Amino acid sequence: MTTAPPLRERKKQRTRQALIDAALRLFGDRGFGGVTLDELCEEVEVSKRTFFRYFEGKEDVAMAPLHDMWRAFLVELETIPADGRPLLELMETALLTALDRVADDAWAGRALLSYRLSESTSSMNAHNLHFCESTMCSLIEVLHRRLDLPDDARPRLLGDMLVAAWRHAVGGWAAAAGDRPAVPEPAVPEPAVPELAARFRDTVAALPGSLTLTADPR
Repeated sequence: MTTAPPLRERKKQRTRQALIDAALRLFGDRGFGGVTLDELCEEVEVSKRTFFRYFEGKEDVAMAPLHDMWRAFLVELETIPADGRPLLELMETALLTALDRVADDAWAGRALLSYRLSESTSSMNAHNLHFCESTMCSLIEVLHRRLDLPDDARPRLLGDMLVAAWRHAVGGWAAAAGDRPAVPEPAVPEPAVPELAARFRDTVAALPGSLTLTADPR
């Protein structure tokens, strides 16, 4: 039986989620640059000091839904059985398990808003590059600590390909979801997490074939 987190931890989780939801709503309504940190904190009725207990800045809170999935991925890598399967397959399984763990009923809508904000905001793109590199360094550290891997470029290249496959899958998923309001409306169906997972599987499956494409003239 799963034990519920202590009351204090549940309150912290609710405050963090309230900041994420308010940020995505306000940024969606007024644009990322149209909302100050003071306005965001006022919306949730918390101090800036409280905000910085959870997030480094506006970019961090705006990207939290997608970044939380990657943090869960690193946790999965710590425990997933090292059973001799191909490393790319192991990482794919860990990421899909992480996606399933974080994807509650509202996650897909939040993740979609985060992705679209990142695509339209240069400072968020820079923030994502920094997060991606930090995550990749953590990934390589976990892999080398747990697995018998060569000390060459291949583990890093596999990690980069996994990230590229994810970005391709999310991009297609977001495009297929169509235009959505910043504040969810009952008449607008939620984007489906299983569709995102399926797109990711298909993209990972295409990676080996992409490496054997030939440059034949027309």
